[in-house]
Amino acid sequence: MSLSAVLLAAGPSPSPTPSESPTPAVPSLQDAQESATNAAGWVEQNWSTWLAIGLRVLLILVIAAVLRIVVRRAITKLIDRMGRTADAVDGTSLGGLLVNAERRRQRSQAIGSVLRSVASFVILGTAALMVLGTFEINLAPLLASAGVAGVAIGFGARNLVTDFLSGVFMILEDQYGVGDSIDAGVASGEVVEVGLRVTKLRGDNGEIWYVRNGEVKRIGNLSQGWATAAVDVTVRSSEDLDRVKATLDQVAEKMTKEEPWNELLWSPIEVLGLDSVLLDSMVVRVSAKTMPGKSLTVERELRWRVKRAFDAADIRIVGGETTPLTDATTPDPTAAVAAPSVYANTESPQSTAASPIAAQRAVPPAK
Repeated sequence: MSLSAVLLAAGPSPSPTPSESPTPAVPSLQDAQESATNAAGWVEQNWSTWLAIGLRVLLILVIAAVLRIVVRRAITKLIDRMGRTADAVDGTSLGGLLVNAERRRQRSQAIGSVLRSVASFVILGTAALMVLGTFEINLAPLLASAGVAGVAIGFGARNLVTDFLSGVFMILEDQYGVGDSIDAGVASGEVVEVGLRVTKLRGDNGEIWYVRNGEVKRIGNLSQGWATAAVDVTVRSSEDLDRVKATLDQVAEKMTKEEPWNELLWSPIEVLGLDSVLLDSMVVRVSAKTMPGKSLTVERELRWRVKRAFDAADIRIVGGETTPLTDATTPDPTAAVAAPSVYANTESPQSTAASPIAAQRAVPPAK
């Protein structure tokens, strides 16, 4: 008796109760073969597309990496060439007057850092967008989100962005550098370090000022071009002007020919003439163009030489308002007179002698 006849005789099998779990169907060999055939067909249909996408992405990445390396090396060579030019001029007379090696080095390093960062950001950002476009990803929402995020970050960090942009333009325009004496409004002193966000200044008392580049509204550079050394000499109004001018001319001529003042002075020392005339004094101004940052040194030396020359020529230097000279041998009539008491007689000789203005006594009428 066959198995099928036995199953028919037994009748229909009872349906499984809800509590009984159905037996999972085991895939047959034919189902596995069919799935493998479908996968192989899908790969065969799309392998060319995926290979083209992969090659395109690889090509984009290789070109971006090579371009980034080439651009960064070109920027580095340019910065090194600027540094070598500064080193070649440094140590000569031209280098001492126009070039500051540390200033050029820091400026070139800052410019190189900015250029390398910008180049890397542009190249890698463009490569990332091209890779996403290769995968047919819609870039419009991504770019819109990036724009909104950039605006939000710009509003939140506007002070930082302002400092950074101000530092970039300050370095590119070479407004000041290391070794310059500047007046930044909020602080003044000698520039110690120049950064993209903060500039360090050393004040006259040795303090260090950290000035944010975005807070600087104006810059007064005292170390560019040339400086002016001006000295005002105040003498008595009774002095002979021709004699005073001849003495100052001798001092100027001698100082101009001596070292190191002949290098610090960029023009002859000139006696400009009378700057002001007062009742008992007059002011003669002496001026000269000097090397940037050396005006105070020249002024101090010029005052020193003028004082010694006037002493030798018996020309007296006065300052401000002067008091007339009094004879030391003339006795003071009130020196030996004591101050009167408040209870003393106002008509007494002591009170009369000590009073600044003597009271006029009434003259009796004539009979």
